[in-house]
Amino acid sequence: MGIDPGTNILGFGVIHIDVRGRANFVDMGVLDLRREPDAYTKLRRIFEKVGTLCDLHSPSDMALESPFYGQNAQVVLKLGRAQGAAMMAALTRDIPVFEYAPRKAKMAICGNGAASKEQVSLIVQRTLGIDIDEKYLDATDALAIAMCHYYQLTSPLTSTKAATSWEKFIDANPGRVKK
Repeated sequence: MGIDPGTNILGFGVIHIDVRGRANFVDMGVLDLRREPDAYTKLRRIFEKVGTLCDLHSPSDMALESPFYGQNAQVVLKLGRAQGAAMMAALTRDIPVFEYAPRKAKMAICGNGAASKEQVSLIVQRTLGIDIDEKYLDATDALAIAMCHYYQLTSPLTSTKAATSWEKFIDANPGRVKK
């Protein structure tokens, strides 16, 4: 499950990895919080909605877009609170949480860390074989975060088994070294 946290619009996306290791679309949407009376009501709604999604889909992991440093520190603080509410919904259900910077997700999906929301949406749609209305750009960002997490887990370059030095490689692969 991927979450694009926001205090006005929160995007969510759920993918399923089949036995062939292919990502398949399950669910996506947005939670519109603009009409909520205050910040605390918004946080409660985020916690409840994400908790409901966790109960419905039973994800093995939750991947969230991490807040990025902008020009306004207040925006970063608000996004961090929204992210925290979503995190707690997963953590109270023993679902592991992972964070990815927006640039990392864009790089994983588009090969360009500065890709636009529209570019990310197009690649996500093509990869998952679905059509998504432009009003769901926050949801396609959430699907991108979920896909980024899957790619991170399956990449031989980021695997915990990957060699981080020649010494570790030699220790892990003694039969491949000729003397």
